Amino acid sequence: MKDTIDVRNLLVRRAEHPLEVEAAQHLRYQVFYEELGAAPSLTARRTQSDADAYDAYCDHLLVIDQARSNGRPFVVGTYRMLRKSEAIKGAGFYSRGEFDLTSLMHYPGEIVELGRSCVHRDYRSGTVMQLLWRGIAEYLDAHQIQMMFGCASFPGTDPLAIQSGLSYLHHFHLAPADIRPRALDDNYVEMGQVAPDWLDRRSALSELPPLIKGYLRVGGVVGEGAVIDHQFNTTDICVIVECKKITERYLRHYKS
Repeated sequence: MKDTIDVRNLLVRRAEHPLEVEAAQHLRYQVFYEELGAAPSLTARRTQSDADAYDAYCDHLLVIDQARSNGRPFVVGTYRMLRKSEAIKGAGFYSRGEFDLTSLMHYPGEIVELGRSCVHRDYRSGTVMQLLWRGIAEYLDAHQIQMMFGCASFPGTDPLAIQSGLSYLHHFHLAPADIRPRALDDNYVEMGQVAPDWLDRRSALSELPPLIKGYLRVGGVVGEGAVIDHQFNTTDICVIVECKKITERYLRHYKS
């Protein structure tokens, strides 16, 4: 990908220094733990940082506000990206703790897991997320990525409260069988609890978080079954996007 994409005071690029990764981890802590109610470990609470063993194998995409960076990068948006070629050097993909990824591991070519997406509370007008997607589009080209996937989350741990949204995804956006991850049996939550004929699609769409809607817009499909993540206070699904199916309109938009 290009080294940087600079829009006004906002710079989007991959992290180049451990201090920048640490800044992204601090932002993740603020969003996931302080705002969204995730349960921090003692180490996370002490360091005020969301970090795990996967970070060392990931590329970290950052949006940095240069006007607020005074000796340290002020990270206002982040995504982490783990390519299969790097995942096999470590503990594999993060999502394998919730989903059977066998079908994806056999997918030809390079694939990348996207995760830990978040934006600083002062920057949620949409601009930062647009910049992150531009960075991802450049990254897909640079590494000849054939597929991207990852866990995407609904807030909360009550599947009944989001059963319309889950059912809509299951009935109308289920991945083809040959690339369909499945929630692991021990944590499997049925998604299609509302029959298609009984589903109010408008209401169901309103239940979908903006990030999941974004994946659907670029051709995303979902795996079978959801998983409740009690630590992060979320209900997770697995989203898959085959890059060859991303519409030219969106590719032009995010690369422009």
